[in-house]
Amino acid sequence: LFNSNIILGKNGVPVAENFRLEQSTIADTVQVGQVRVKTLYLSVDPYMRCRMNEDTGSDYLQPWQLSEVADGGGIGVVEESKHQNLAKGDFVTSFTWPWQTAAILDGDSLQKLVPQLVNGRLSYFLGAAGVTGLTALLGIREKGHVAAGANQTMVVSGAAGACGSLAGQIGRLEGCSRVVGIAGTDEKCSILVQEMGFDAAINYKKGDVAKQLRELCPGGVDVYFDNVGGDISDAVISQMNQNSHIILCGQISQYNKDVPYPPPLPADIEKIQKERNITRERFLVLNYMDKQEASVLQLCQWIQEGKLKVR
Repeated sequence: LFNSNIILGKNGVPVAENFRLEQSTIADTVQVGQVRVKTLYLSVDPYMRCRMNEDTGSDYLQPWQLSEVADGGGIGVVEESKHQNLAKGDFVTSFTWPWQTAAILDGDSLQKLVPQLVNGRLSYFLGAAGVTGLTALLGIREKGHVAAGANQTMVVSGAAGACGSLAGQIGRLEGCSRVVGIAGTDEKCSILVQEMGFDAAINYKKGDVAKQLRELCPGGVDVYFDNVGGDISDAVISQMNQNSHIILCGQISQYNKDVPYPPPLPADIEKIQKERNITRERFLVLNYMDKQEASVLQLCQWIQEGKLKVR
């Protein structure tokens, strides 16, 4: 059985030398209330970069410990159960799933999954019908102030990522009349437009982003789903309308630097934000878990209806 262990480093880019793979054994016996599971899927997410620092910068995130098994969102199948609500063959998930091929877990820490809700695509419960999809949907509903018929333009940065590709589609489903994505390759941009239904997409590695935004968003920007921060966000904020809204989902361009979260804006951009009364509040999906169940069902319904495309 393989366990993955992580070595904590300093600020900088994570490299392979920070990780190692170890063989180890798990206990032979399952205690009352426990289950033995086989791991099927693990989710690798940008927020994990923060868990590689002794101080994650977030009160809700624990740092990974030196030479301990890493963990995160995962899905597995129950192979042996001594928990009253879980049986052999059940599919289960947890936000703190250990990175190992098999494990003995406390049954109370697991959530049972219904594969039919995602047309049998179990991995969707870590993506479009999991925390990723919830982040996109609840971010838009709680911080985006999208109103059907209001002729709003939404811009999404990191638009071809797991969260961004869903956010653009959900923005449209919630009522935005125009959705523009920003991504890093021509291939990603064409997928956003041809498969995901974005109106347009900008390759930020080619040409002038600010100029392209002006052309593609003639009425300005009303909602900005921000996954990246940095120069791209500065260009978008410069073109946002009065009383518009930033959904502060992530700032991945800043995660290898030693800066507070959310990172402060440059003085000229901060001036624009204040003068135009643009909201930019930290968004934590875990603060809205009372809406989790209804929101997951909404995501599953859109997936079943083919309204939410997932790659």
